[in-house]
Formats: sequence, structure tokens, C-alpha cells
Amino acid sequence: MPQQQLTHAMASSTLADVLERVLDKGIVIAGDIKIKLVDIELLSIQIRLVICSVDKAKEMGMDWWVNNPVFCSQAPKGQLEASLSRIDERLATLESATPAVPVSV
Repeated sequence: MPQQQLTHAMASSTLADVLERVLDKGIVIAGDIKIKLVDIELLSIQIRLVICSVDKAKEMGMDWWVNNPVFCSQAPKGQLEASLSRIDERLATLESATPAVPVSV
């Protein structure tokens, strides 16, 4: 009879239960990719993925979005627009300083 109860308990876990547990505790997925040619490392990529709730992320000290004006509703209004405007002005200046090159088809 205990075997039957265990099977029933595991089967009753829904996707919502699993998601709640993962967000509450957090999960880290890590991987490294290395490309070598004759013992010379050409490329090295480290991938780290953290899945957790916002509260858990803040608890771990990962709150990069707090001061980012794109994600923060308390950011000064117009800051992003002003930054984009300055970028547009710099681009226009660079384009006007660059001689036009004819494009052949």
C-alpha cells in the first residue's frame, strides 16, 4: 500500500506546483563551450542561466533592473528619450562627415 500512495503523491504534482517550487528556491543552469584547434583555444563561452522569482533574485543580490531606466518606473522621465536623441545627433554628425560613396548595382 505505501507504494501506491507514493505514486499518487508524485502524480498529483502539477506544473504550477513545480513552477512555484522552482521560482521559490531558484535554479541555475550552467554550461561551458570551448572550441580548440591543435590545443589552441579559439573560442570559450560560459553560459549561466538563473531562473527564480524577483524576491529570490533580490535576496541573492541580483537586482540589476532596479537602476536600469528601461525597467524602472521610478526613473526620471525623458532620460531614455534624451539619450536616444543624443545618439541620433551623433549619428547624423558622423553621416554628414563621411563622404558619400556611390553604390554600383
